[in-house]
Amino acid sequence: MQQWIKETARGKRGARDLTYEEAKQAAEAIMTGTASPAQTAAFLIAERIKTESPEELLAFVEALREQSEQLLLPQAVQEKLIDFAGPYTGRHSFLATIPVSILLAENGIPSFLHSSDALPPKYATSLKEVLNKLGIFPEADACQTAKTLERLSIGFAAAEKLCKPFLRIRQIREEIGVRTILNTAEKLVNFSASGKLMMGAFHRTAIQKMYPVFQHLSYQEVFIVQGAEGSEDVPVHRGSFVFSIKDGGMTSFILKPEEFGLHVDESKLKKPLPAEEQAEKIVAVLSGDESPDVEYERKQVIMNTALRCYLFKVCPTIEEGIRITEHQLQEKAGLNLLRKWRASFTRQ
Repeated sequence: MQQWIKETARGKRGARDLTYEEAKQAAEAIMTGTASPAQTAAFLIAERIKTESPEELLAFVEALREQSEQLLLPQAVQEKLIDFAGPYTGRHSFLATIPVSILLAENGIPSFLHSSDALPPKYATSLKEVLNKLGIFPEADACQTAKTLERLSIGFAAAEKLCKPFLRIRQIREEIGVRTILNTAEKLVNFSASGKLMMGAFHRTAIQKMYPVFQHLSYQEVFIVQGAEGSEDVPVHRGSFVFSIKDGGMTSFILKPEEFGLHVDESKLKKPLPAEEQAEKIVAVLSGDESPDVEYERKQVIMNTALRCYLFKVCPTIEEGIRITEHQLQEKAGLNLLRKWRASFTRQ
């Protein structure tokens, strides 16, 4: 381990990127506990200062995958399943991906979410916290999650339940308190073995840097959005880049909420939103509430559901996706599915 620390920690001029093989050895030492806590912390900090290369990121993703449990799903579910990979650091703003995934599931599109308890550097509200407030058991094992996905087309996994190294490394990450290569790698573990991925990134430069990694992973279709707080949720107070990676190529377009009548002034964006308030807003939106108190959240849910319906071919246009979503909210279809999801844990 010391040799890889030396190579990445030689300073601004001396540090070099590791080859894939070298990075894989370092990643495996960290994942298996062969590297000491001090060595792990030193390597992660050195990588943070140097910034990881695509080869190093790929090595960490594959090392994590080798240490992770996979969901066993029927082929019919597997082929349609979408992995929504949000930031494990949590969010200060509304986690629209939860109600959006529920609405997609109600449309017959299996949607898989995953996260851990909030991590540094943000320590914001996590998916896991909000789902717990909604009555969804966040510690379901792989078998339970697979059953729920098969039955209801919706599922959530706590990453530390399916990938044990996360538990061992958590204390180190909390003590150093900065973003590391793991903040990106953990989103690409692909517990569900899905061929379709949607994730977020803060900047276009970060998206361009990740692009080579996807040439070596098993996804057939990847969408990366310049979303809220680096998430897969597009905001509705500004435009967002949406990148598509398919068949080895990458294309993009700009999504502008105002073109669809869904723009909301940024002043209506409330944050931070604690888990309990997040859950309340999710239930309100799924119940068809159109009051000013949830205007931003409602329109964000409509925009994101419509976008995903379009991207994943539920409908031919975003406009049609908006009509479908508004009808779902009026009929409280998502609320009914949430209730079924909540009740499923008492039957398993």
